[in-house]
Amino acid sequence: MTEQSQFPDWAEEIRNRYKSGEASLFLLYGNVRDLQPWKNDDGTIEYLDLQEFLERFLSRTKDLVLYYNISDGLKVVKASNDDFLPFVNSKRKIRRKSLYNALPSTPSRVLEVVETVITDSDSNAAVVIDYLETVVPMGDLSFMETEDKANIVRLQRWTSDFKIITSDNLVIMITENLTEVHRRLLGCAQLATIGIPLPDAKVRNTYVDNFDMEGISFAADMTTQAFGNVCAGLDLVQIRGVLRRARQSEEPISFRTVSLRKKSIIEQECHGLVEFVAPEHNFSHVGGMEPLKKELLRVAKAIKAGRRNQVPMGMLFVGPMGTGKTYIAEAFAGESGLTCLKFKNFREKWVGSTEGNLEKILQVVHGLGYVLLIIDEADRSMNSGTDGDGGTSSRVIARIKEFMSDTSHRGRVVILMMTNRPDKIDIDLKRPGRLDYKIPFFFPQDHETRVAIFKALVRKNKIQVHEDVSFEELSGLAEGYSAAEMEAVLLRSMHVASEEDREIVNNDDISKALQDVIPSRDTRMLEYMEMLAVFESSSKQMLPDKYQDMTTLEVHNRLDALRMQLGIVVRA
Repeated sequence: MTEQSQFPDWAEEIRNRYKSGEASLFLLYGNVRDLQPWKNDDGTIEYLDLQEFLERFLSRTKDLVLYYNISDGLKVVKASNDDFLPFVNSKRKIRRKSLYNALPSTPSRVLEVVETVITDSDSNAAVVIDYLETVVPMGDLSFMETEDKANIVRLQRWTSDFKIITSDNLVIMITENLTEVHRRLLGCAQLATIGIPLPDAKVRNTYVDNFDMEGISFAADMTTQAFGNVCAGLDLVQIRGVLRRARQSEEPISFRTVSLRKKSIIEQECHGLVEFVAPEHNFSHVGGMEPLKKELLRVAKAIKAGRRNQVPMGMLFVGPMGTGKTYIAEAFAGESGLTCLKFKNFREKWVGSTEGNLEKILQVVHGLGYVLLIIDEADRSMNSGTDGDGGTSSRVIARIKEFMSDTSHRGRVVILMMTNRPDKIDIDLKRPGRLDYKIPFFFPQDHETRVAIFKALVRKNKIQVHEDVSFEELSGLAEGYSAAEMEAVLLRSMHVASEEDREIVNNDDISKALQDVIPSRDTRMLEYMEMLAVFESSSKQMLPDKYQDMTTLEVHNRLDALRMQLGIVVRA
């Protein structure tokens, strides 16, 4: 391994930017609690936590290395306390400041000591400040303690202090989430922020190759390289946990065991912010919707074939409730082979928590790759309207827009938003390049579609029906029903049959269910949602025949009329 590639990319970036004089203050964020590879002189590789890695990394060229976190206090890593304290006091004496009897532990006093060192032109020192969010936490300045404000000012001052910039001294600060650090510090142009990503395939495979595999076995369809590949989205600490668990249980590692463990780890890591969805159906279980299925199958084939330029950055499923948007989304995940994640509620009331939760989700999605990220009820979670939340919604939407516009995700990450009220979603979020495909969903429009849906629902719910049951007749009786209401009829008919201790559903059971299940009566709102689907659709071929010849003006006029009837106010 050459000198240039001896360290991880993020460490090389610190070294190069520092040696060139570009930056002296760095902020590491992201996967900062993971193991980092350290290559020894004999060529062997050790895996160290970030603190030990930085201590070794900096001790190579620095005469003095300090490490601080609010729990353990200030620690002298290279040199000794006996030498360091007199050195600090000698500098403070020259500046006519009070002397220390012992190293301080409170953030403000520690930062004062650190400043004494890094502003000294004769020093050759490096300082690591861990858990930076506990030193300069995000918050409203008007509610912050004076000491916290002083810490923010001091660190801001460091970024532009000529004595620090021109010295041989270096400061590295560490936080897991940038959103938890006060934005006044993050806004300093001279502060170099460097993200530590989740390990890529090469790093994972190298780690697995160097792991002690005694007592660990793999299933017939699993190799060590395949194991490293399938662990995408996990950090090295989590991969170590999977291997140690396999050793302890003495069970061979298979794709299924890794998938289940990975699901558990990531859901726990994201603290319930996302949900893994394991699709148990594909488009063969979907009745009707042929133009829609044809388009989505084309996308699924492009993903499998690696034709990334033919895969949309994102898709919007739009239409009234009960039209099968979620079911189709899961079927698409099954067809495409993408790992399916669903957004859960990531919003919290604490300052910075919502943004931090979002960053955690996006980091996992980016690390996993080949992900279908489903955002249901996007009109609520992606609404950037003013809601008195201190600008949180606007920042969340801005970050999601940035993520969706990253072209490196094309073909690897597909964001799928679903809504019945696309008029409540930020218009900039719906533009091509973010949501390329807008796919409309409608109530079943014709007899053949309803027959196909009934048959698909029978297969999906494993309903036993009598041979005399006529789906054609049933289709005529269910005109105007949504797919969800049609499913409710079939499920109700099973209940009717079970009351007579029968497992097979007959015509009488279905007739009673039809009389009992009441379809939605809010016809004007349903029509409004359908017209919104017509308005948003990115393809005429996916529209029902009755809408294909409508002009844009006709669609606008009908929407305006329905808004008047429903009392809906259009956002400016």
